[in-house]
Amino acid sequence: MHAKKFYLRSFGCQMNDYDTSRMADLLRERFGAEPVSTPEEADVVVLNTCSIREKAQEKVFSDLGRLREAKKSHPGQIIAVGGCVASQEGEGIVKRSPWVDVVFGPQTLHRLPDLMEARVRTGRPQVDVSFPELEKFDCLPKRQPEGAAAFLSIMEGCSKYCSYCVVPYTRGEEISRPMVDVLVEAVQLVDAGVKEITLLGQNVNAYRGQTPEGDTADFALLLEYLSEIEGLERIRYTTSHPREFTPRLIEAYARLPKLVNHVHLPVQAGSDRILAAMKRGYTALEYKSIIRRLRAVRPDISIATDFIVGFPGETEAEFEETLRLQEEVGFDASYSFIYSPRPGTPAARLPDPVSYSEKLERLQRLQSANDQCARAISESMLESVQRVLVVGPARRGEGLLSARTDNNRIVNFPGPLELVDRMVNVRITDVYPHTLGGVLVE
Repeated sequence: MHAKKFYLRSFGCQMNDYDTSRMADLLRERFGAEPVSTPEEADVVVLNTCSIREKAQEKVFSDLGRLREAKKSHPGQIIAVGGCVASQEGEGIVKRSPWVDVVFGPQTLHRLPDLMEARVRTGRPQVDVSFPELEKFDCLPKRQPEGAAAFLSIMEGCSKYCSYCVVPYTRGEEISRPMVDVLVEAVQLVDAGVKEITLLGQNVNAYRGQTPEGDTADFALLLEYLSEIEGLERIRYTTSHPREFTPRLIEAYARLPKLVNHVHLPVQAGSDRILAAMKRGYTALEYKSIIRRLRAVRPDISIATDFIVGFPGETEAEFEETLRLQEEVGFDASYSFIYSPRPGTPAARLPDPVSYSEKLERLQRLQSANDQCARAISESMLESVQRVLVVGPARRGEGLLSARTDNNRIVNFPGPLELVDRMVNVRITDVYPHTLGGVLVE
């Protein structure tokens, strides 16, 4: 089949970004295909979708409508839909958008080339949204990382079944990769020039991988082994869950300097009643206890979180509990969203008397509080010297490079392109709304 040019578009989380990069590896290996910048140029167009929020899901069908027009001028073009919307909707995507050729789920992305060939051979759309657990990792080609930072998926799925979330239904139950497989891939990445690895999983700290001896390695043990890899300078991970934030994981921050000074630990709400209705499995006090113990071993650690505003039945008083939690913890960053009901989840059946305008006003108050806190933390970094990984030219400003600090901030500074993919020291000189400014320290 003719598939020399591909266009990939990823929606949603870092897991999807990782999966999309692996699709590119598959298409290169099977067909010798190369990426292009627009779907009109492509022989293969793949949308890797997200169903966490309603807008993201509807945007997929909107994009498919536009692709239908582009396909008319490119009759042999294959349009494929992967990711969580594909897993959730299955054959419904083809029924709603019959010009779609292939539908596949997060666990069957390795079958994409075969599904494409079956589409050409049979003349019929192909749908495979099954859950073959970890099969995909055994079928994917060797990684070809670009740059000094890379994602590494260590587990799939989620078994927490929060009342608002579709992930357990679209990605399946939690299943961890064997520890040796993770370590081998990490070594391959470092040998290819990677200096910073971000470990990925829906609940990454729920990792329970099999060891060669047949025992089970927890997340803390995996981090210990990864820290021993020569040439690997930084370890990040996302997204963690408070229920799995064990004392052993906290102790790792005292012993493993390669663990960055940044944790993304979603809390979702500050009200215990709302947390119970969400089926999160902890209280606000228990969450704050985790933060207190973390800061006992890393006093200046940066804490990022997620918030859902306007969960069904949330009162003004309960929302103010979330505001108090924001103030007490001092989150460095928060990804906050208005609750979006997802089909098939328990929360979608709950009565929801709060108006959208009120939810929006609450969201703006919460984001404003977080912005003030984040700026105060940025200002506390002024004149400090930060060890940063240079990721490339800055998006704005001629002659500026962009780098990431240990606590996950972007700092732009003047410097030569030869520094890209290297670790350097930068003194922080300026604070902007979303970035820092700095100068290179010789």
